[in-house]
Amino acid sequence: MTGAASGPLFRDPVHDGAADPVAVWNRQAREWWLVYTSRRVTAPGPGVAWVHGTHLGVAASGDGGRTWTYRGTLDVPDPEWGHNTFWAPEIIWHDGLYHMYVSWIRGVPDAWTGLAEIRHYTSSDLLVWTYHGALDLNSDRVIDACVLPLPGGGFRMWFKDETHGSVTYAADSPDLYQWRPAGPAVTHRPHEGPNVFELGGTHWMIVDEWRGQGVLRSDDLERWEYQGLILDTPGSRPDDGGFGYHADVVVQGETAYVFYFTHPDRTPESDEADYAHRRSSLQVAALRVTAGRLTCDRDEPVELGLAPES
Repeated sequence: MTGAASGPLFRDPVHDGAADPVAVWNRQAREWWLVYTSRRVTAPGPGVAWVHGTHLGVAASGDGGRTWTYRGTLDVPDPEWGHNTFWAPEIIWHDGLYHMYVSWIRGVPDAWTGLAEIRHYTSSDLLVWTYHGALDLNSDRVIDACVLPLPGGGFRMWFKDETHGSVTYAADSPDLYQWRPAGPAVTHRPHEGPNVFELGGTHWMIVDEWRGQGVLRSDDLERWEYQGLILDTPGSRPDDGGFGYHADVVVQGETAYVFYFTHPDRTPESDEADYAHRRSSLQVAALRVTAGRLTCDRDEPVELGLAPES
């Protein structure tokens, strides 16, 4: 079944703070899932406590991504006691298992501080998760993992390192369990949320610059050429105002679909404590390669009919 995706694509009906989505094909349920950071928009407390203490929300689609239903939150085991923070999951399928690399912050900080790790979990069904530990990435403030198989074998992870300029660093692994830091990858300006994919015979990276998504191109996954911004001007669909933040990309054929979140009511003058300033919505748009550049028209109707993945 196909049809134009709605705008917004999804709003969390409990906390209304869906952010940082990853799209994954659920092979057992035969449906697409969006797993996302469920920000606590109405949470009391000082500062940015509302963006911490978060769980991973799940929205499911049985019609190829055209419509989505809230299903609750993932039951992710936490070896530490108390109320901790889960952010920005990356989930990939490999050799019969889902591998999740999720940002974890101790407790519920009211400022952008504290220990931040990327933790590794596996599951056969996206429901029951086994914890494998935190990755040693030579930093005590790392978040926002993205993982891709390398053409010559093994895997590369890109992530934000907040102790080294809040730019993208990389690590390599032969098996998704053991990771070796590989140093800085993209350093043109501070950013977060790297996402790497292949489209039109080229590798692309988009990064959240908090003013839209920065676009970089690479022929070898080593050297990255900056090409400007997408999702930097507001769209006209409901809840698609403002910038497009922290995104995930699903490639199918010659088209890629970018899933991102917006703060549709946020303005430079809005109060950070207000509901309107905090709430967020998930959206989707099509990406294409045009004359060697990655392009995106937020106002183009998206006939979303995501096919199953093997």
